Amino acid sequence: MSLICHISQQYGEFSLSVKHSFLSAGVTALFGPSGSGKTSLLRAIGGLDRAVGNRVSFKGCEWQSASQFVPVHKRRLAYVFQEPSLFQHLDVGSNLDYAYRRVPINERRLSPQQVVNMMGIEHLLMRSVEALSGGERQRVAIARAVCSSPQIIMMDEPLTALDRKSKRQILSAIELISLTLSIPILYVSHSLEEVARLADHLVLIEKGRIVADGDVQSMLTSLSYPMARDIDAESIVMATVDRHDHDFGMTYLSSSIGPISILSSSFKGPLDQGFQVRVLIAARDVSVTLQRQEGTSILNIFCAKVDDFFCDDGAQVIVKSRVNETVVLARITKKSLQLMNVQKGDIVYLQAKSIALL
Repeated sequence: MSLICHISQQYGEFSLSVKHSFLSAGVTALFGPSGSGKTSLLRAIGGLDRAVGNRVSFKGCEWQSASQFVPVHKRRLAYVFQEPSLFQHLDVGSNLDYAYRRVPINERRLSPQQVVNMMGIEHLLMRSVEALSGGERQRVAIARAVCSSPQIIMMDEPLTALDRKSKRQILSAIELISLTLSIPILYVSHSLEEVARLADHLVLIEKGRIVADGDVQSMLTSLSYPMARDIDAESIVMATVDRHDHDFGMTYLSSSIGPISILSSSFKGPLDQGFQVRVLIAARDVSVTLQRQEGTSILNIFCAKVDDFFCDDGAQVIVKSRVNETVVLARITKKSLQLMNVQKGDIVYLQAKSIALL
């Protein structure tokens, strides 16, 4: 643990009270409903909001305590806001160079050219900031943040209002940044899709308090938390590329839940054999049967043991099952559950109508 914070701050009638130690590397998603305190927590950690009782330290260095306050610009952190804050009077290349030149030579991690290649923005370097689309502006904002060689990157819903293609491009870039720099990235979001795609760790915030935290796979599938009970509930499975079937345009993966078949066109570019991937199974795309079905078009069928249920006030129920100890969620109707008379501990078959490669 490298980032430790004890935050106690009042915003009118809203109270933020957080004591937490963040992981030293990887992406930690701060997840929760609007108004839960996610952005306020980032601002307090970064020193943008200051309160007498706050304590923040990074790698043993006190950033804030009762007797110490390190100014924001000396904390070696980068903040990416919802709205990109680029210098309007400079072109893209000059924005990146400005951030790079402000870093002492012995503390520079990546050159602007390396960052440009990583973000795929070579064609934008000579453009005016005002000529960029929303997705392009955000990619440049993230690139400028990386050029500052930060010790921590904080992102506050950077994909808000972007189209799906732009979101996927930026998520891929953030993944690459995380792997390359090996620093903490705190990522604020209320999108389950973004969290499932990007996060290694998830911190759940409600009403200014951290109510739970853990690895993203277990957090998303625990019926104790709202993510697993959501209409967009999803399960994450880590898998390895096994082989490609060019005749049928399929790629076969090996995983803890068994073989997985996906369309090769579902990912961009070829993946080498042995490559590690993250796949997403939406609960609404999983059906439950008592016997293994024959003569079906569904390719991904898994034998599972029913672990638990969650019934909401509507007509549907979440079935939590374990496939070789890996949790997979299915959302079915209460009527179907009653007709099948499925009980905890029963052996069933899960049919995944679609599986997404993240």
